[in-house]
Amino acid sequence: MLSQRLQQKLLQKLTPQQIMLMKLLQVPTVQLDQRIKQELEENPALEDLSDSGEVAPSDNEFDDPMSSESTADNSRDTDDYDFNDYLDEDDVNSYKLQTNNYSDDDERKDVPISVETTFQDNLIEQFHLLGLDDKLFQIGLTLIGNLDDSGYLMRDVEAMVDDFAFSLNIETTKEEILSVLEMIQELDPAGIGARSLQECLLLQLKRKEEKTNTINLAIEILENHFENFSKRKYEKIIEKILITEEQLKGAINEVLHLNPKPGNSMDTSGKSSQYIMPDFFINNNNGVLELSLNNRNVPELRVSQTYADMLNTYSDTKHKTSQQKDAVMFIKQKIDSARWFIDAVKQRNTTLYITMEAIMKFQKEYFLEGDISKLKPMILKDIADMVGLDLSTISRVSNSKYAQTHFGTFLLRDFFASTMETESGEDVTNNEVKNYLIECVDNEDKTAPLNDDVLTDMLTKKGYKIARRTVAKYRELLGIPVGRLRKEIK
Repeated sequence: MLSQRLQQKLLQKLTPQQIMLMKLLQVPTVQLDQRIKQELEENPALEDLSDSGEVAPSDNEFDDPMSSESTADNSRDTDDYDFNDYLDEDDVNSYKLQTNNYSDDDERKDVPISVETTFQDNLIEQFHLLGLDDKLFQIGLTLIGNLDDSGYLMRDVEAMVDDFAFSLNIETTKEEILSVLEMIQELDPAGIGARSLQECLLLQLKRKEEKTNTINLAIEILENHFENFSKRKYEKIIEKILITEEQLKGAINEVLHLNPKPGNSMDTSGKSSQYIMPDFFINNNNGVLELSLNNRNVPELRVSQTYADMLNTYSDTKHKTSQQKDAVMFIKQKIDSARWFIDAVKQRNTTLYITMEAIMKFQKEYFLEGDISKLKPMILKDIADMVGLDLSTISRVSNSKYAQTHFGTFLLRDFFASTMETESGEDVTNNEVKNYLIECVDNEDKTAPLNDDVLTDMLTKKGYKIARRTVAKYRELLGIPVGRLRKEIK
């Protein structure tokens, strides 16, 4: 049965300003510049002072643009700008929107377009030179198009027989497709068109001009003992082939010089360097820590005075047309949005600064000396209590932010560490345990690497109360493979 009733509810919702601030808190400095440029493009009421060539404003110059003080400080000549032109014209002839700023004597220069050649394009150029008939050529183009970014063909050949029949109306067989695939595998770079890592490495070895005993041994190992090779069970390989460790080491060195991803060898677009731009700078000035925000690429923003003047003008008009009312609403919306964004950027900087300042004070000894053992146990709640902010806010600030110190640049997350109690009752951080784990692995005998049980015993003797599963977890987080895969030959 349907019924109506009136009730009151108490809800807590975030305002648009708060949502904007939360999003800006997550943005690191390297992306903040792009976020500001995006806002400048979308909101004409927001201005970048560096573009206008004016002096950067002080903190009180971001006040209400409708106030008399703001109008007086930021006034500009707007005699050549009449907003009525946009209100009174309903239809604009197309010829009025066309411009030709070139004369017959001007030299016209076209901007070159950057074109990148993929390894598939290079393969197609080579494939054209084989002079195949239309059917085989179409099969080859399809195979090249199905290669992944690493240069592998991961499609099942038998399934591709049906694809050619239904999609391209080409009747073919598995043997015919494999014959075309072999032609592709003869193209450059070596190893292209392989269906597995084993086949990729073998293709490269067989393309070697000089077939030495070492290369022939490497081919035999990959063909007949690939599983033992991939799992580094070198003793079994030596036992089955009846070779010495020196011979095995030479064959392994040949394999290690091969390219497991031949497709990437021709991809110049993917070879870009990634630089870290710190969000904070911490300097040690004779035992005194100095903190500063990285605002080098953050422009000075203000509300456009032109839009503020227009809003004043149309607000004072007593009898407004419907177009003028819409214009007033549009201008007011853009100005409010600009003011919210400016306030959000300023509040973001303030929140970042007080949070990093609290972290710096909490870990003062660590920042002074750079010794990892001086890093005290610290969680998000510790900093949240110090600055009086919510845990989620501290989490957003510490996520994807970097701090540059005199001993390196680190993620803010690295300064947070949970506690672990030693046998003596002393609290240590898990970072200290991880560093000792790295030290144990670095100093181990690579011919007989330490397994997790031995590593656990070594950490226990050091005084750390730790379980074997925790050691395995830390090892995986540090990107250290299991002992069997760390094994090397003398």
